[in-house]
Amino acid sequence: MKTSTTLEEDLRFYLKRFDDAVHGSDLMEEETGALEELINEYSRFILNEEYIKRWDQLADPHLVDQLRNLSALSVAKLEKQRARKLLMDEGEIADYFQNIESSIEEEFGQFQVTGESTVLLVGSGSFPMTPLLIAGRTGARVIGIDIDEEAIILGRQVVDRLGEHLTITLELSSVEQLSELNEVTHIIFSSTVGAKYDILDQVHGLIDGEVVVSMRYGNGLKSLFNFPSREVDQKKWRIAENSLRPHQIFDILLYEKICSSTSHGRIDE
Repeated sequence: MKTSTTLEEDLRFYLKRFDDAVHGSDLMEEETGALEELINEYSRFILNEEYIKRWDQLADPHLVDQLRNLSALSVAKLEKQRARKLLMDEGEIADYFQNIESSIEEEFGQFQVTGESTVLLVGSGSFPMTPLLIAGRTGARVIGIDIDEEAIILGRQVVDRLGEHLTITLELSSVEQLSELNEVTHIIFSSTVGAKYDILDQVHGLIDGEVVVSMRYGNGLKSLFNFPSREVDQKKWRIAENSLRPHQIFDILLYEKICSSTSHGRIDE
């Protein structure tokens, strides 16, 4: 990796590489390895304690938004390529995807998912690892939604290949359009969904019963790859757990829906 004297120079270095990856030609077979290595390298970068300590050096906050958006677009491209490779019986799992998969193990902490649960994933993507792992290990029904039509098409093909016996549905839909919303017991928000806190606020009035939400987020250096946490309406949601995971690329906040006037808890970034 390029050696720089400031954190900002390092970030501009990555910004240029992601910009080239996103705005260059469509991914060809020979380009996939370079993009995969870039994302793996970037994942290691945001977990590096040396750079975490240098976070306060950042003078241009706009770099964070630019890098977050471009890295997310790059991951979306790589997910699609990974899905296509799987469908052609090819491909290996990149470090980035292994990190994500290991993060799913205890997604809901004390709020266990069982075979009676219905889990909604907001931002399911082209390679729906979370639905496959949750449905496969718990027997739960899993619904994934995304606003990217190509991602839904590829995601359905991946599920047909890897989990045709599982109860997984993927829909091109927003949350408010989902007819099964009142059956949902657990919700996961992908960390790269920019409007996740606006959707969370909306969900409170759309679901009649209790629901537990796993909000994937990243503050500080992790916000280069994930949208950060925000305060919530304490009359609607209670923070049940804040899981800080130094070796994972995102952290997790668990929220419980408040069905009465009682309010608890907050988080400060």
